Amino acid sequence: MTQETGGFAAFNLNPNILAAVAATGYEEPSAIQQQSIPIIMAGKDMIGQAQTGTGKTAAFALPILHCIDPAKREPQALILAPTRELALQVATAFETYAKQMPGVTVVAVYGGAPMGPQLKAIRNGAQIVVATPGRLCDHLRRDEKVLSTVNHLVLDEADEMLKLGFMDDLEVIFKALPATRQTVLFSATLPQSIRAIAERHLRDPEHVKIQTKTQTVTAIEQAHLLVHADQKTSAVLSLLEVEDFDALIMFVRTKQATLDLASALEAKGYKAAALNGDIAQNQRERVIDSLKDGRLDIVVATDVAARGLDVPRITHVFNVDMPYDPESYVHRIGRTGRAGREGRALLLVTPRERRMLQVIERVTGQKVAEVRLPDAQAVLDARIKKLTNSLSPLVADAESTHGDLLDRLTADIGCTPRALAAALLRKATNGQALTLAAIEKERPLVPNNAPRGDRPERTGDRPDRGDRERRAPVPLAEGRARCRTALGARDGIAAKNLLGAILNEGGLAREAIGRIQVRDSFSLVELPEDGLEKLLAKLKDTRVAGKQLKLRRYRED
Repeated sequence: MTQETGGFAAFNLNPNILAAVAATGYEEPSAIQQQSIPIIMAGKDMIGQAQTGTGKTAAFALPILHCIDPAKREPQALILAPTRELALQVATAFETYAKQMPGVTVVAVYGGAPMGPQLKAIRNGAQIVVATPGRLCDHLRRDEKVLSTVNHLVLDEADEMLKLGFMDDLEVIFKALPATRQTVLFSATLPQSIRAIAERHLRDPEHVKIQTKTQTVTAIEQAHLLVHADQKTSAVLSLLEVEDFDALIMFVRTKQATLDLASALEAKGYKAAALNGDIAQNQRERVIDSLKDGRLDIVVATDVAARGLDVPRITHVFNVDMPYDPESYVHRIGRTGRAGREGRALLLVTPRERRMLQVIERVTGQKVAEVRLPDAQAVLDARIKKLTNSLSPLVADAESTHGDLLDRLTADIGCTPRALAAALLRKATNGQALTLAAIEKERPLVPNNAPRGDRPERTGDRPDRGDRERRAPVPLAEGRARCRTALGARDGIAAKNLLGAILNEGGLAREAIGRIQVRDSFSLVELPEDGLEKLLAKLKDTRVAGKQLKLRRYRED
């Protein structure tokens, strides 16, 4: 089913929605929007297969808003998203497109925020509810009728929801919804588990599949660096020491990460700024203008905030956080290498993200070569070169203008010119390490990157289950605390179940959670030491697979 060219007006959407779309700058619908909007407006169930970055949020947001009755103060549409970040992103999109629809309100329902205001907003008549499955089930336990008026359901990134272990929660939500609802499912892939959901809960769905051609620019030199999640900032600072860049954009996943990393860069003397969805349009324009004219050299951005960013002087792209899919990766690195220029793209990969790197390589058809952190000698050489370049222009007439002052200072202090020069260098470099030993201490730890086939074979017999239960936990990374729950493999718990619950209820970014070890009768989870007690309080009532998580700090003897 296709739509004739004619912009968004050809869909006969509510004029107020069209005005809001025009204000965003979008003129022509994408392929997924062309095919999906007429189907959803007609009230049919649909399965849409499309990657992130293809415009799928507008593909369901625009037709659903068209069907909303502002006069009815009750939930009319429910959008389920796998993570807090995506739920907020989708809610923001709905608010943008509903700006000129008086009476239409949107509420985002996710873990890590108080439940009371969320439930109050729903009961007060928010027509659009954007929720993560875990937190929504918490609300259903308080009020099982809270979804009884919903007539439009969207499952966004359904495959990710199942990866995070939300199947049981989805079934609870399906039962709480009216049987007559319209159901729309979006997923990048359609494994058997997704097909099974469609067979049980969708009525004669129409299928829309968008084939995306993912290509990268050959002028862009691509590389990846293996690094621990909690040492990304120190790795970025090490790389910046030796990379010869003009302007650089760094991509992270969350708004908070843009602020944290930009602040760390500024503290080291870099001209850096954050760019995220909370930044007003006029401030965003100032940041981009500053990047263009050289007042800024580095921008730390989220994918959404960087949309449409085109600055010719960008020579480097750092993917500090792994993108959600290959399409996003291509969009990111396309910010450099413009107009035939050469560019360089670096991707930081944690040990858990190696598989996603393989997916990117397979989809793009290009190998992303591995690089190592610069060694102490390379960093030292780079620092001395930078110092040399800054001092060289000053040497030519320095003796004629400051020679007499030098003689006086050495006499007054009672030191040699060499000692005075060394003292001034120490002050000029602001205590920066300029010896191999000192620089070596600054370097972050690098994960073992040996493929399984290259690792030493085990010797002796494998331990039995009892031994495995009693074996000592692996050493903790700095800044992390180990926590324990009595839920384990015998309770039907997998690492993805714990990960999904903590991400959504704790309000954490994915990289904040370290190793998860699931044993037979218990599980261990590594969480940030900073703010741990507050986090555990948030997770107090969290349930996983129908059982209380009861996560506690693990005391090792």
